[in-house]
Amino acid sequence: MKKSEKTEITITKIIESAMAEFGEKGYAGGTVNNICKTGINKGLVYHNFTGKDELYLTCLKISCEKFAKYIFENDGAADLEGYMTARMEFFDSFPNEAHIIFDALLNQPQHLSGEIDQMLEEFNGLNDRICKKTLETVTLREGIEMEDALSYFHLIQTTLNGYFSSPAFQNVDLKEKVKLHEKIIPKLLNLMLYGIAGDVANF
Repeated sequence: MKKSEKTEITITKIIESAMAEFGEKGYAGGTVNNICKTGINKGLVYHNFTGKDELYLTCLKISCEKFAKYIFENDGAADLEGYMTARMEFFDSFPNEAHIIFDALLNQPQHLSGEIDQMLEEFNGLNDRICKKTLETVTLREGIEMEDALSYFHLIQTTLNGYFSSPAFQNVDLKEKVKLHEKIIPKLLNLMLYGIAGDVANF
């Protein structure tokens, strides 16, 4: 076997172990030592990666790319219903990838915020694309432009993520957070589009 082939096999094993480690424990709980407990030589880890940060970012990049590929291959980019269905199917089918993405969204290590934001661009871009398509199906109030509506969506999204990052959820494991987060999103979008008042004539 060629040296390049051995290196490729080694890197694949390291990434598979890192995906499982960060998928279960997130960035904060994940360690290179635990990754090596699967039988990987620590020297080989540091020969191919600079350390925990690069491993985590590599896993996040793989997770986001896999998510986007799944959405497009399963007709999830056409409308909100299709997107939410494909999104939940992905999170159910690929829990490690789901947990890594949500760990980056909800528990972002500050020293990696710039790199993480770049990795999440495609994920967030898909959210924006579906939100815009949904907004195009409704008549916006007079004086409200698409840009205003999207800014409001971003505010809601940021507030929701902040809520799930708050002390209120500090004892809730990531798997349960993902389920709750995804359950709330359609309701919030419905409220955003149609409001909460049944009859506004009395205002």
